[in-house]
Amino acid sequence: MSDIKEILAKQKAFFETGKTKELQFRVNMLNKLRSAIKTHEEEIMAALKADLNKAPFEAYATEVGMVLEELNYTLKHISSWVKPKRVRTPLVHFPSASYLYTEPYGSVLIMSPWNYPFQLTLAPLVGAISAGNCAVLKPSEYSANTSAMIERIVKEIFDESFVAVVRGGREANKTLLNEKFDYIFFTGSIQVGKTVMESAARYLTPVTLELGGKSPCIVDNTADLELAAKRIVWGKFLNAGQTCVAPDYLLVHRTVKEKLIQEIKKSITAFYGHDPLGNEDYPKIINQKHFERLLGLLKSGRVIEGGRSEEKTRRIAPTILDDVTWESPVMKEEIFGPLLPVLEFESFDAALSMVNQHPKPLALYLFTRSKDHEAQAIGKTSFGGGCINDTIIHLANPNLRFGGVGESGMGQYHGKGSYDTFSHVKSIMKKSNMLDIPLRYPPFKNHLSLLKKIMK
Repeated sequence: MSDIKEILAKQKAFFETGKTKELQFRVNMLNKLRSAIKTHEEEIMAALKADLNKAPFEAYATEVGMVLEELNYTLKHISSWVKPKRVRTPLVHFPSASYLYTEPYGSVLIMSPWNYPFQLTLAPLVGAISAGNCAVLKPSEYSANTSAMIERIVKEIFDESFVAVVRGGREANKTLLNEKFDYIFFTGSIQVGKTVMESAARYLTPVTLELGGKSPCIVDNTADLELAAKRIVWGKFLNAGQTCVAPDYLLVHRTVKEKLIQEIKKSITAFYGHDPLGNEDYPKIINQKHFERLLGLLKSGRVIEGGRSEEKTRRIAPTILDDVTWESPVMKEEIFGPLLPVLEFESFDAALSMVNQHPKPLALYLFTRSKDHEAQAIGKTSFGGGCINDTIIHLANPNLRFGGVGESGMGQYHGKGSYDTFSHVKSIMKKSNMLDIPLRYPPFKNHLSLLKKIMK
């Protein structure tokens, strides 16, 4: 890999040729990326297996398939996205026409995490390319096998003057953040997100921060408990809980708590067997540091399901924790692992109040048959996005923009949202030379009364 300053110089020179702004170039590059992913599909899934023990189905559904869907959606719509959009013009500016033009920023930095290392690196890249940018990718070294695969694919199909990959740990991150990019897209922890934003501020570089937080899963007393349990277990223990939008904790109505817990236990057994640690498809914790952190959080409450772990494989069985309070250690940080603490509520207003007393979450999930509760949850709480009667699947719809709010992040992407994120919108008014109304020019004389008739 060349020096980062050299890469940025090459990308600046290439960007200035205007090549990346050509629609056909963008389409060609997106097609090259799609073909390369399909060619290396088995190797990508093998890398994900090595890093996180992801089963082929899970690896395809949450990583490879999602990127391919993003590519297909973008290729289908990009020709309309790049066209200038005409907008209305107030009468006071007659005769004129107004337009919105999109343009790429230039060279963008995409910093991705280890939990969905393929998807969270390449999905933003699809947006960057579609908008006409050059890009530098910085995948996580925690997921070294997948990062190596990404580097291999990018080198095969792109020149580093267009897309480059930088490998390394914290020092590489620090070096990159010392350089001036035209846009930074970061996915990761709140703590590191603050560092990224601080670094970007030196150059007034715009940023998108996809962070995390404690996403609540609320189950009221009208919910279909059997179905809710299946969908909660699926969303919580997907990737062994190492998902930024996983249900972080369960907030359940007191009258249905015990029955819901029993249904959750049934679903865990149905999905992972009586011995999840012996299930070869059950994912592992990314490294020893996070494994030990999660074992520490296990002590936050009374284990009523799971709790077993295996250090050799770094796996922790799906675990339910009862007798947990807001002061428990497990409720003080994003869990990012297969531990599900359970809290209860008496009234729905009280449940929403609990959520609102804490930082705005990246996601919120509500299981209910009540339209009133549904409307209250959406209208009275602030969160990035979410589902009613399901978990996580809102991410898989390219028509829905994904992003956080407050401490859970800023900016959005997926589908058209990705194109918009990596584009600057220029507002242009085109004035006719055929007629020049003197209303705006001095001396103003009696112009005010006419102006008030037009602008009111």
